Amino acid sequence: MKYKLLGNTGLKVSELCLGTMTFGGKGNFANIGHLDQTAVDAIMGQAIQAGINFIDTANVYSEGLSEELTGKAIRNLNLKRDDLVIATKIRGKMNEGPNGSGLSRKHILYEAEASLKRLNLDYIDLYQIHGYDELTPLEETIDALDTLVKSGKVRYIGCSNLAAWHIMKALSYSHCNRLSRFVSLQAHYTLATRDLEREIVPMLKDQKMGLMVWSPLGGGLLSGKYKRNGDAPEGSRLVKFDFPPVNKERAFNVIDVLEPMAKIKQSTVAQLALAWLLHQHVVTSVIIGVKDSTQLEDNLKSTGVTFTVDELQKLDEVSKLIPEYPGWMFERQGSDRRK
Repeated sequence: MKYKLLGNTGLKVSELCLGTMTFGGKGNFANIGHLDQTAVDAIMGQAIQAGINFIDTANVYSEGLSEELTGKAIRNLNLKRDDLVIATKIRGKMNEGPNGSGLSRKHILYEAEASLKRLNLDYIDLYQIHGYDELTPLEETIDALDTLVKSGKVRYIGCSNLAAWHIMKALSYSHCNRLSRFVSLQAHYTLATRDLEREIVPMLKDQKMGLMVWSPLGGGLLSGKYKRNGDAPEGSRLVKFDFPPVNKERAFNVIDVLEPMAKIKQSTVAQLALAWLLHQHVVTSVIIGVKDSTQLEDNLKSTGVTFTVDELQKLDEVSKLIPEYPGWMFERQGSDRRK
């Protein structure tokens, strides 16, 4: 397992991060997974043994149950707190009241305390906003997050599912007012969905922010178990919960290239899809969410996969984005400076 610095910080995190959306199975998250405490302990123990030190959860996962199971597993396994980097998120609806969701100061400060209680921890390493709240000024959100950092209850702050302009506005406000700044973005990125590369990836590089990738297999579509003209396997997630949205024709074009490559490397399609992300310099950590130890073992092997220059070119060719303005103009006008 390799470790990378999380953005422009001195914090080292494993290149694979254990996601906990499959923990609990309460409410709508039953479609994702429903691991109980015994299974959670086993998965987390296996992940830690393999060198993973980064664990990502959220208050909305199984209505808080995911955080509870994660915290209990830390105690059951007698894990050393200082060896772990625990990340959780805030934004979604946690109760039916008018202030039961969003990124207001009231909701953030309340839910941070609630997450700490469920996790049974004194502090959260990385506290992330889970998305954009159009009703709350970004300034109010940053002020509240900075309060948590100054109180010692949060070490670093991050964001998820934001546009490049959202992030730049927040970073500018933090800089001008000497407040805590977002050190990382958690976003969707796969061989079949490279939209992030248009504006967000250049922004991340410029601002030296870390990138955590969620749903790196496109909701399982890039796992290799789905066929272009075949029915989905019985009980598969895509039948119950087809998310995130992926251009399936594009995805199967990618799979057509991955399958023969996987046979040559004696690997799986999933391992190669994950390994491609690990080969992208902008990626800090890839979040893997698993339902059992077999899936985890398969995903862990992605860290040992290497590609030749020719293989990377083939994957880039089949998955590259269609040029859009002003990107194609940057490419055209920039040629003289690149020389």
